[in-house]
Amino acid sequence: MTLGPLMVDVAGTVLSAEDREVLAHPLVGSVILFTRNYQDPQQLGQLVASIRAVRAPPLLVAVDHEGGRVQRFRTGFTLLPALRRVGHLYDQDAAAGLQLAREHGWLMAAELLACGVDFSFAPCVDLDHGLSEIIGDRALHAAPAAVAALSVAYMHGMREAGMAATAKHFPGHGAVVADSHLALPVDRRELADLNGDLQPYQLLIENGLPAVMVAHVLLPQIDALPASFSHRWVSGVLRGELGFRGTVFTDDLSMLGAAGVGDIVERSRLALDAGCDVLPVCNDRSQVVRLLDGLKIAPDPALHMRLARLRGRPHYDRGQLLASANWIRCRAALERCMAPPELELGES
Repeated sequence: MTLGPLMVDVAGTVLSAEDREVLAHPLVGSVILFTRNYQDPQQLGQLVASIRAVRAPPLLVAVDHEGGRVQRFRTGFTLLPALRRVGHLYDQDAAAGLQLAREHGWLMAAELLACGVDFSFAPCVDLDHGLSEIIGDRALHAAPAAVAALSVAYMHGMREAGMAATAKHFPGHGAVVADSHLALPVDRRELADLNGDLQPYQLLIENGLPAVMVAHVLLPQIDALPASFSHRWVSGVLRGELGFRGTVFTDDLSMLGAAGVGDIVERSRLALDAGCDVLPVCNDRSQVVRLLDGLKIAPDPALHMRLARLRGRPHYDRGQLLASANWIRCRAALERCMAPPELELGES
């Protein structure tokens, strides 16, 4: 059996009979976990093992675990700073900022891999245009060159730990006000005006970026469809002009930003036709069931090979990790980053 294009979620901290039935479907290839699926590292490892035991080859397991506001697992994991903190250090000392980006990526990846999770949807490479609350401090920086350099360092840290990076949210979510979870954001810029937003992707691709997540953002000057459903964006710009050869994820197809193009089956067909590989459908089991019943596609060996390259390659079990010099050093660096600045009181 090959890995299919659907990424689905599960209900709780252990698999239910319904979960197992869904995960065994040939259209499913990966699972995304949320905070509701987590109690502690031991339970997480057991849940991942049970997901992998459902079928062969094993399903991939992913999570959104960037740090700051977006960190699904907390107790038993290092609390990661928001990526904006890394950008602030970069402004003070570029070399120190690049080192911290690498350490952030390594520690995030190593802790997840030690519990069996294959990959995290990170880094977020949206530019901080000062408009998007849903991005906000998830952005590394406002300057394209800074985001490009820091995100490459972050990706290299993940790679050293044994995890593939996924850059998001292509072609950019930082210049729109609306949250695509709740509405379809509209970016009215011309393609030439997006050169800065695309710059991090270009450098990441040149450095072997394994995966990209495409946003539910409409750019009407370029295409009438949101980027996640747009052949112009996915096959034309991303795979064609930028030369990307890795795995393309859509953002969650159950988000309201995706709803305007049709029902869940139509959304999935449009995304696949655009050139996307993986279709996450989260927090709506009825939509998953409808999709499993209604989406008729043949197995894709090329997709299976691209997904196989995202499988995690851990270097440590959890005990070995927590005793390693790398973990101790990186954790100390991130704790210093999280600490409030010391006040310097002048003479009265």
